[in-house]
Amino acid sequence: MIAETVCAAVSVAGLGIAAITAYRKRFLRATRIAAYSLVPLGLVMTGVVEWVADSAFSPTAWAGFGVLGAAWFLFMTTRVVERRRAAPGKERKEAKASRTGAIAPAASAPSLGQGSRPAARPAAAPRAGRSGTSGADDFSDIEAILKKHGI
Repeated sequence: MIAETVCAAVSVAGLGIAAITAYRKRFLRATRIAAYSLVPLGLVMTGVVEWVADSAFSPTAWAGFGVLGAAWFLFMTTRVVERRRAAPGKERKEAKASRTGAIAPAASAPSLGQGSRPAARPAAAPRAGRSGTSGADDFSDIEAILKKHGI
């Protein structure tokens, strides 16, 4: 009886807040608040609140929840064991390797004939500093990259 009264009061308060929100011209928010505030009243009218109150204080209901939990645990245990037995050792590894393999392993290689080979790197000479380098040395890396890509 008390739970039903509290749910009805919460619904009335929610509808009041929805009316104030609608007065402020926020109709979408007001509609959402009204929907949420009608849920407790609907639960009281369908008898769910009474059922929950009776179940919360019933040892038989708690024993039933325990039995349901045990059944769920047994189902999950059998699924884990079944998955482990489905593909033993070597077959499971082969199946995993076939799933993770690339569809087209050579797809990432460039299709250019000359550019697919790595470019020969010139012997690196020790640089004396900024003032001792020539302009041609600065662009040698860029030329190697361009040759590698066939440009």
